[in-house]
Amino acid sequence: MLKGLDPRLNAEVLYALRAMGHGDMLIIADTNFPSDSIARQTVTGDLLRMDNLTAGEAAEAILSVLPLDTFVDDFAGRMEIVGNPGEVPPVQADVQKAIDAAEGQSRPMVGIERFAFYDMAKQAYAVIQTGERRFYGCFMFRKGVIPPEE
Repeated sequence: MLKGLDPRLNAEVLYALRAMGHGDMLIIADTNFPSDSIARQTVTGDLLRMDNLTAGEAAEAILSVLPLDTFVDDFAGRMEIVGNPGEVPPVQADVQKAIDAAEGQSRPMVGIERFAFYDMAKQAYAVIQTGERRFYGCFMFRKGVIPPEE
C-alpha cells in the first residue's frame, strides 16, 4: 500500500501507466473481450488485470493517475454497439462519468466501430481486462501530458 495512490491500482498496472508516453493508447476491456490474444500484440505483450472491478471503477482508478490527451479529439473512445452506434449503455455512461470527474468538465468519448476497436487495440500500449460483465464495456484512453510546475 502506498500513500496517495488508489489501492485498486496494482503494481503491474502502475508500471504500464508510468511507462506509457504521450499519445500511447490504453485499452480497458470487459470480460468478453479477447484480451489475452489482443494483449500479446501490444507494446507490453502481456495482459494486465483488474479482475474484481467494473469498467467504471477501473477507469476511475486509472484516471486518478493517468492524464488524458488534450491535443486530439479521440482522447478516449468506446466500442460502439453493433447496429446502434449512437446508443450509450449504462456501462459506457459509468466510464463517461469517471472521465468527466477526472477532467473537471464534460469531455465526451468518441465512438469506435467494433472491428475498428479490435484493430486499434492491437496497436495499444497495453490491455487491462476488468471484471466487467456488461456488454460493450471496452474503452480506449490516450495518454496525455503533465505540465511542468510553475
